[in-house]
Amino acid sequence: MKREHITDHLILILGAVFMIAPVIVAFMTSTHDAVSVYRNGLQMTWGGHFSDTYSAVLTEAGGFTKEVTGFTMLKNSMILGLGFAIGKIIISMLAAYAIVYFRFPLASFCFWVIFATLLLPLEVRILPSYEIVQGLGMMNSYSGLIVPLIASATGTFYFRQFFKSVPDELVEAARIDGAGPIKFFIDILVPLSKTMIAAIFIIMFVYGWNQYLWPTLITTDETFFTLVRGMRQILQVWIGAQIPETNQAMALAVLAMLPPVIVVIVFQSWFVKGLVESEK
Repeated sequence: MKREHITDHLILILGAVFMIAPVIVAFMTSTHDAVSVYRNGLQMTWGGHFSDTYSAVLTEAGGFTKEVTGFTMLKNSMILGLGFAIGKIIISMLAAYAIVYFRFPLASFCFWVIFATLLLPLEVRILPSYEIVQGLGMMNSYSGLIVPLIASATGTFYFRQFFKSVPDELVEAARIDGAGPIKFFIDILVPLSKTMIAAIFIIMFVYGWNQYLWPTLITTDETFFTLVRGMRQILQVWIGAQIPETNQAMALAVLAMLPPVIVVIVFQSWFVKGLVESEK
């Protein structure tokens, strides 16, 4: 093996270790009891309290109301992540389909207006979005968590570029065969877009799963807390003699990382194909 290849692999290995090390520390610490972590700090060895800790964070009620569990927050995060990703894909595909295949005035202008929203991150439009959600009575609801966020300039842009690369001969053949707009979209464009859908799904699921600011504003009822949002509330530490449940905090952090990792691993081949290849 050439020396430059050895150097490249060494750099990659060091980078992987640098990224994985905090996860290993968090997982190992979560297998210890709270007293051991309080006395000795973060751990790099197995503690033997894996089942106790993870059973506690998933099933024992906590928070201010003592009614919310880690499983409830995990379910809310899954609903938010899936609803966010699926909603963005549907809206983005329909918007891109209309812009590419329907002739209407100012179509290009409409696209660039949509694309310009990339310059306005969530933090910039958080107050008007909050006012609208509050006015519609969508506070403390799954619709309030998901609907205001599903409009996606990124998804619309990717699908628009993909649809524009579909050969005109395919469109003409579908028209000759009597396929209407809906049939053409469902039977031809959607199957062709499956790798692109997978790529956008991964990006949007991870983004939705990791949302913290929006759920913090929209949810005041602990039963709607997501895992990222509620991790702090369920493990409130009181001043006094109580020992901080650092092991449970680490367990929740590990649980919060698992679903995005699983989604990326399962769809990684489709993710790469969706970004660098086409199947037209």
